[in-house]
Amino acid sequence: MKSTVESLSPTKVKLIVEVPFEELKPSLDAAYKSIGQQIVVPGFRKGKIPPQVIDQRVGRGPVLEEAINDALPKLYSQAVSDNQVKAIGRPEVDVTDFNDKESLQFSAEVEVRPEITLPDLEGLEASVEDIAISDSEVDEQIESLRQRFGSLNPVERATADKDFITLDLSASKDGEKVEEAQATGLSYQVGSGQLLDGLDEAVIGLSAGEKKTFVTQLVGGSLKGEDVDVEVTVTAVKEQELPEFDDEFAQTASEFDTADELKADVQTRLERGKRLEQAGEARDAVLEKILTLVDVPVPDGLLTDELAARKENLEQQLGYSGMTMEQFLEGEEQSQEEFDEDLKKRSEDAIKAQFVLDLVAEQQELSVNDQELTEHIVRHAQRSGVSPDQFAQHAVENNLVPSLVSEVVRGKALAYLVENAKVTDGSGNTVELKTLQPDGTYADPEAADADAENTEAPVAEPAKA
Repeated sequence: MKSTVESLSPTKVKLIVEVPFEELKPSLDAAYKSIGQQIVVPGFRKGKIPPQVIDQRVGRGPVLEEAINDALPKLYSQAVSDNQVKAIGRPEVDVTDFNDKESLQFSAEVEVRPEITLPDLEGLEASVEDIAISDSEVDEQIESLRQRFGSLNPVERATADKDFITLDLSASKDGEKVEEAQATGLSYQVGSGQLLDGLDEAVIGLSAGEKKTFVTQLVGGSLKGEDVDVEVTVTAVKEQELPEFDDEFAQTASEFDTADELKADVQTRLERGKRLEQAGEARDAVLEKILTLVDVPVPDGLLTDELAARKENLEQQLGYSGMTMEQFLEGEEQSQEEFDEDLKKRSEDAIKAQFVLDLVAEQQELSVNDQELTEHIVRHAQRSGVSPDQFAQHAVENNLVPSLVSEVVRGKALAYLVENAKVTDGSGNTVELKTLQPDGTYADPEAADADAENTEAPVAEPAKA
């Protein structure tokens, strides 16, 4: 078999393949056997009909057509391998010439990974925002902790904002009760806005035993989105009493002896969380920086598939949340044209990032061990709300394992880029990422270096484009 490659664009090539007829013999024999199993010829058993008899009964043409259809995928794969073509997607195959008992010639146009020249990866520079923790953030955490240890006390007064109430709800439409919109004994904090629009305004001022009717829209059921009359009855009003933030509280709510120690721990925990957020920003910044330094052509077919996948995913999410596309665009303050343009840009960036990270992984000879793949599957399973075994079985049945391996490898490639980049914050300070741990603490540099010599590099999740 002879094959040549013609470049059509930076992301597409054309393979021209010429095959001697004798190389089609295995497929031709298989075609005769297959057709022989499907026809009945007196005097011959199924599967034992001679080729010349099949030619007489069925014709040579159908046999050759089946043989060529069987052979083309194998011949195409061999041509791709022989020419080291980095093909992606499905090829467009065209039989250009065929002479029975002489030769077959076909062409195949296919998109390929573009050739990329990476810049010097050592010392890439990127910047992120400073870590800043405000007093209000610390106060908010302390307030949340006080609420966990607070008590609810019944009060003999009208409902006020932030009160905890028990209520009954009864919805009706045109005087008829909506059966699926009846509820009793619901617990609710006024001002949380977690049930129905207009509920907070309706209950404020009501005492236990009092009721009020208001108009709202149901968020589910057969009348979803329609105006209905809702009668709300307050059956109990309770006021939350919070403990004082003092040394006694610190000893009750934590392992610390004083309120100052507890507050300092809250500050430290917030700082750790901010470090992790900053690390995520650093990954995004480094990846964005390298994409500005590299020319990465995007294959049209791959972009079309990526756009379709993202649109389908968005439509599913909107369906689950009961939101229309118009409502989504209104919330995003975008027109359909602006959204489409933004989605295209994000899809292009995602594809470019994949190409760059794949090349980095190839150059650095990054690989995946069983433990890393297992940990990645566990994370996917947790996000999907299924057991790791169920997710692993689904991945095997749907041939998703290669994709999962690629995700891990790209994560390691991104980690390599970030750890070798020079990342600074807004104040010009170097952001330490190499020894940053998953809990936001820093590992001992000497211990981290020793671990790096004995283990694979930690996996970092690629940024979502």
